[in-house]
Amino acid sequence: MSARKVNVDGLGKLPAFCHATVAGDTIYVSGTLGTRAGSFELVDGGTGPQTTQTLRNIEAILKGCGAGLEHLVKVNVFLTDMATFPEMNAAYLEVIGEDPPARITVGCAGLALGAAVEIDAIAYLG
Repeated sequence: MSARKVNVDGLGKLPAFCHATVAGDTIYVSGTLGTRAGSFELVDGGTGPQTTQTLRNIEAILKGCGAGLEHLVKVNVFLTDMATFPEMNAAYLEVIGEDPPARITVGCAGLALGAAVEIDAIAYLG
């Protein structure tokens, strides 16, 4: 089995990684931020709006892999301020819906670009 690297046109990306790697029926989505399409500019409004935008960016990445949010099996959320957990969680559920995948939320000291939230994920197509 060979792995396929996926990059989605219109989403910002540093040269040190791809947006996702597809290995068999499994998709590994790289850490993703709430940046505006085609840029490295974070959306305004902090944790809630960044969570929404991050998940929309992940949705675009999954689409580029032939999948959707319904294929998510594990999500890792990183927050720079755990006091914003309720805001993140509300935005997360608004996008993900009532049947969410497994998830962990971890507090951290800082994220790239000064982001409030970063999310990576695993999806399964099988």
